[in-house]
Amino acid sequence: MKFIKNYKSSLLLIIATLVGGCIGLLMGSKAAFFAPFGDIFLNLIFTLLIPLVFFSISSAIANITSSRKLGRILIISIIVFALTAIIAGIIGVISFRIFNPASGLSMDLFKGLTSDTTAQSTNILQKLVSSLTVGDFSLLLSRSNLLALIIFSILVGLGTMTAKDEGASFKAFLNSSSAVCMKIMNIIMFYAPIGIGAYFANMVGQLGSQILEGYLKVFILYLIISIIYFIAFFTLYAFIGSGKNGIKLFWKNATAPSVTALATCSSAACIHVNIEASKAMGVSDTLAKLLLPLGTNIHKDGSVIGGIYKIMFLFVLFEKDITMPSSLLIILGSGLLIGALVGAIPGGGAIGEMLILSLFGFPAEALAIMVVIATVIDAPATLLNSAGNTVCTMMISRFTEKRT
Repeated sequence: MKFIKNYKSSLLLIIATLVGGCIGLLMGSKAAFFAPFGDIFLNLIFTLLIPLVFFSISSAIANITSSRKLGRILIISIIVFALTAIIAGIIGVISFRIFNPASGLSMDLFKGLTSDTTAQSTNILQKLVSSLTVGDFSLLLSRSNLLALIIFSILVGLGTMTAKDEGASFKAFLNSSSAVCMKIMNIIMFYAPIGIGAYFANMVGQLGSQILEGYLKVFILYLIISIIYFIAFFTLYAFIGSGKNGIKLFWKNATAPSVTALATCSSAACIHVNIEASKAMGVSDTLAKLLLPLGTNIHKDGSVIGGIYKIMFLFVLFEKDITMPSSLLIILGSGLLIGALVGAIPGGGAIGEMLILSLFGFPAEALAIMVVIATVIDAPATLLNSAGNTVCTMMISRFTEKRT
């Protein structure tokens, strides 16, 4: 009974996901009937997302008493996120090189998918600028400009922190608003089992009939690598974060973030769950509220592996060499750029895919191939991107708050 009481919410999410998946498999495309029920859940979360991110980040920074401490946190965060991305990228290159799921395939398999697809040029630098900043305050009130909102929230937090006594009332407002947003999210999460179950049923129902042989091989390889990375490397990261006790804390609280990531395929939708899980893993409230929204945009281990798989899949398909060390290094570097940097931009997935076309000179029809690959690996990629934020936060906490 104690076990059920402690893990009641997690068990409900698991059961809802399994039931939704079974319904999707049985009903196929007819499972689209459940889409509105899943959309209600996601719409509620996304509606709250803007104030939640703004007040969480702003209040977290405003409560930091030392600007030197903030700088230390951000520097260590970037180092941790970068190192885990490099490790993920190396694993992606090696695993694809060994198992090569695209072996034996040809472009003839994909003609039906690529006939209406054209590559469009885009100004990558201009897109980066427009994603980092917006021209009007009202444009911040949209999750399509989430990165710009995070930057603005950091500035507000810094302004409040440096204002000291003069900003005390505003800091109290930020803290109160952050607490209210968290309570609202708790209320929304009562609907989570129904919403996640419905969303998962629709996703499985729609995706099940669209996977071709090549995509299935990529999906299976990606899934296996994701499971290995999740179990082995996240356990290692948890040990680095807080020793043997860190491993226990991570696995005790990893269920809700993992299930939510798999079911929603949205890192943004997992922010609240990840914050609560990180705090249960021993991370301070201030650090959790600062790093989890930040990690949603810049921690992209799953996207790094996915980007590398897309590139190597096309290399094999268009008969380019993936055996030369120089080619593998270029692929690794491109995967890190596309997964970790471009992936942080709203709509960055499409930009990353067009960047691949530009960097390697692939024809226009390759764009549709990458879109399908991105679709079939979306769930496990989100798991590594989002649920991995919690264990990375544990490591960052270890080096910034002197945890043992």
